[in-house]
Amino acid sequence: MLIITILTLIVAIGLQNTQQSKITPILFSRITSIMLIYAAILTFNMLYIDIIDSGLGIFSGYLQVSNISLSLEIFIYIIGALILMPWYPNIFNNKLILERDSPSASPSTLSLLVGDLKSDSEWEKANVLKLESPSTFSHQINEWGISLNDNKVDNISITHLGDRWENFYDRVVKYNRPVLSEYALIILFTTLGGVLLISSYDLVSMYLSIELQSFALYLLASLYRDSESATSAGLKYFLLGGLSSCFILLGAGLIYAYTGLTNLEALYSLFSVPNITDTIVSDSHLHFMVGAGESNIYGHRGFLLGLILIVSGFLFKIAAAPFHNWAPDVYDQVPTIITTWLTIVPKIAIIIFLLELESGLFINSDISNITNDIHSLSLLNISIDNIITLDGNILKNLFLFSSLLSLIIGTVLGLAQYKIKRLLAYSTISHVGFLVLALAVNTEQSTESLIFYIFQYSVTNLNTFLIILVFGYSLNTFWKNNNTNLNIKSNLDIRYISELKAQFINNPILSLSLAICLFSMAGVPPLIGFFAKQQVLYSATYSGYYFLSIVAILVSVISASYYLQIIKVIHFPISMTNIQNDSNSLKVLENNSNNKLNNKSNNIVPITNIHSMTISILTLTILLFILNPSILLNSTHILALSIFNC
Repeated sequence: MLIITILTLIVAIGLQNTQQSKITPILFSRITSIMLIYAAILTFNMLYIDIIDSGLGIFSGYLQVSNISLSLEIFIYIIGALILMPWYPNIFNNKLILERDSPSASPSTLSLLVGDLKSDSEWEKANVLKLESPSTFSHQINEWGISLNDNKVDNISITHLGDRWENFYDRVVKYNRPVLSEYALIILFTTLGGVLLISSYDLVSMYLSIELQSFALYLLASLYRDSESATSAGLKYFLLGGLSSCFILLGAGLIYAYTGLTNLEALYSLFSVPNITDTIVSDSHLHFMVGAGESNIYGHRGFLLGLILIVSGFLFKIAAAPFHNWAPDVYDQVPTIITTWLTIVPKIAIIIFLLELESGLFINSDISNITNDIHSLSLLNISIDNIITLDGNILKNLFLFSSLLSLIIGTVLGLAQYKIKRLLAYSTISHVGFLVLALAVNTEQSTESLIFYIFQYSVTNLNTFLIILVFGYSLNTFWKNNNTNLNIKSNLDIRYISELKAQFINNPILSLSLAICLFSMAGVPPLIGFFAKQQVLYSATYSGYYFLSIVAILVSVISASYYLQIIKVIHFPISMTNIQNDSNSLKVLENNSNNKLNNKSNNIVPITNIHSMTISILTLTILLFILNPSILLNSTHILALSIFNC
């Protein structure tokens, strides 16, 4: 379904520039949302838990369909559709309009507007011209019979208006010039890469899938190509993401070099054979015995080294510490609608693949016998002085180490942030710590808690960014009404926590919804985030990881402080607010009594019905989960059992 939709969109985009094409860019996003929902329905129709059981191999074993892969594919489709639906057309339509104030007004009375007329007929009635570059400004002036020296212009001279146009074009129009049809197409490519990665059952398909997803994400991050910050973020994401891809490719190459295999099922079977000492003892030639033993040891060592490189590359891509440095910069510099996608969908696909990889290694095989084999070989006087000791728990230790660092770094560094998206980026790193902790435990309970945590993290994070988008639209509407002298950044996104000050007065429902999401992230009962963290901590303590459980509890308490900081700014008036831009040259001091942001009549939030309905449903899901938790908990329990009872 995704491939058909991609091919259809490619043809439609090619015809978009023709005069016969009536498909607007925003319509591409709506069509893509519908197609993703339809793909989710088709995937749900294929979900037969009893028949699929442990999984069915397709495409010569390169992909495997399992209950957990199908279930998470459905979830990715739904999340992707929800992210696409609320795209606000009036912000990202790139149409700068120069129009007469009214039919009765003087022809020389002009106004500079940002907006969108809903249909072509309204464009014709309004007698306006879409300006794509500054050069068309003078042409429109001459066409209306107004000279640059006309003294009849009210309030502002044509020359001054031209200066305003040049400044506005440089700061706003050039920045907000993504092609929405390209956005929808790139979203489909990264979704396709994610769902293929979840179903990958071969090193080749694994690498191709993660690269398909990654390259689409690089394009997505730099989609605002006229923005210096977005381009910088995309370049940084590309360079560091390419480095992590090199780790993955090197690890896959090492595994193939030592085993000659790429199929994951074959690799699981290879390392589930009985101890190599059984073969050695039964052989009558001592020289052959020693050679076979050393070869097997080096084969296991090469396999584990390749496995470590692959896992490290994937941890890099989900921004788990100590591979997290790129995430705060990238998430902060790209537009909020792009950040929403980057923080959710790629992480789901990679976490599920790591879950299936770890389950296949430590459930279907007996890799821990490698250590026993080495000690047994030492009894035969085989020299292993220069051989690295192989521990069957090395992958688990890697996960535990990354989890510990992610929990600490994501919490401590988040305390010093004054930019809201950087703060949420460190919050994401902390949440990744909980996810990796559940991966490390690797029991039925931890797998169940992992799937449940993925659901609550996605829902809460999505709702948080959707609400931040609405606040950005609200401030943009306020700015368009010319009721403030704030030098709003050109991307019109909320960047600083200070920009949310006293928003409870203007938008009480949205403010309460954001507070609910932040409390859920902090793990405050009885919200869904509390139960997710409780399940992860219970599975960790049950398996004996007391130290990490205590650390996780402490960082959850500490992280609540910076969530409360945002809530305080939103719900309580602030007399003076300092807003600093990236160059630290802009400082705006506003008196709260004269703050026109509190004027409700000038700050109506212009969001679509789908956007508001999505926020309402997600907020109620977070808030009222406690009333009927059995549906979700039973589903996660069944998926966990499908992995361990195969």
